[in-house]
Parts: sequence; C-alpha cells; structure tokens
Amino acid sequence: MKNDGAVETDKDKNMEQLDRIIQQPGIMGGKACIRGMRITVGMIVGQIGAGRSVDEILTDYPYLEREDIMQALRYAAWRAEEREVILTSVSPKTPFFRQ
Repeated sequence: MKNDGAVETDKDKNMEQLDRIIQQPGIMGGKACIRGMRITVGMIVGQIGAGRSVDEILTDYPYLEREDIMQALRYAAWRAEEREVILTSVSPKTPFFRQ
C-alpha cells in the first residue's frame, strides 16, 4: 500500500522501475525515449529484434548504459501487454497456417 492509503498495483510497481524512460512532446515527437535522449525505445527494440546483442548496442551507442536497454525492453513488454494488437488474420488458406 502507498503512503497515501491507495493500493499499489503491479502497474505502479512496473512504472517505478522505468525511471529512465521519458516521454516529452518536444523530444522525438513524444515517443518514449531513454533518459530524454533522442534514442527511442522503438529503436532499441528494433535493434534487438534485428539480432543485435546488448553489448553490440552498447558499443555503437557508448552513452547508453545496460540498464537503459533493459528498461527499454521492460517498457516495450509492458506496453505490449496493455492492449491486444491483431497483426494479421490467418485462415486455412494461408501457407503457414497449422491446425
């Protein structure tokens, strides 16, 4: 429970752990960024998705810290759980459809 008597939720706990993720209208169009820099969460997630390792990203962006990348990934995972996004409709005629 929080000091003000309100019940602390898992969402509150998760957000407290994301103190390096900042959203400001004047920085990168309001996208979630790392510590107010012009490095977006999407850029970090895209790099990981492309097969880059955390160490490779840290080498390319020496001003980032390992915790910046970890928080970006946690933020992206949290946002992905916020709403369901339907990527494509799959039917039995789709070549990769399995029953």
